[in-house]
Amino acid sequence: MNETKLEIKKFGDPLLRKKTKRIEQVTQEERDILSKMAQKMYEVGGVGLAANQVGIDKCMAVVDTGEGLYKLINPRIVKKEGIQVSEEGCLSAPDVYIKVKRAKKVEVVALDEWGKPITVKAEGLMAFALQQEIDHLNGKMIIDYASLWERLKIKKALAKIQKGTKQ
Repeated sequence: MNETKLEIKKFGDPLLRKKTKRIEQVTQEERDILSKMAQKMYEVGGVGLAANQVGIDKCMAVVDTGEGLYKLINPRIVKKEGIQVSEEGCLSAPDVYIKVKRAKKVEVVALDEWGKPITVKAEGLMAFALQQEIDHLNGKMIIDYASLWERLKIKKALAKIQKGTKQ
């Protein structure tokens, strides 16, 4: 893993639509992957990154909205409260922004990078980021929150970008 440079997978990559594999035992390999994921997230200016976004089929994510870095293994939402709507972007769908309705507050349980259980209670941007990364780990993207018409326009625009042409 040390020589491998992580690359962000773009919309259309089949791994982005696949539910990731749960991790049964946390090893040094997972810690190394999480560190590389955090480095990549900071490098590209994101606030969250799921393992499948960098081509790794493991249920792991990193999130940092300015409140500190969270390295999460097998995260799942156990409590949701309220509703908030905000425009979201995604590193795997460049230049796409969609209004998404999500819970205002969430409680997430996961394992940390050492395999110890943790609970993260979040609201606002951190709640959005956690929900989006957990969506990714379950094969769901922000595009899925758009109307059918919006999805068709977005898919067409992303296809042009992937072919190397501008809109």
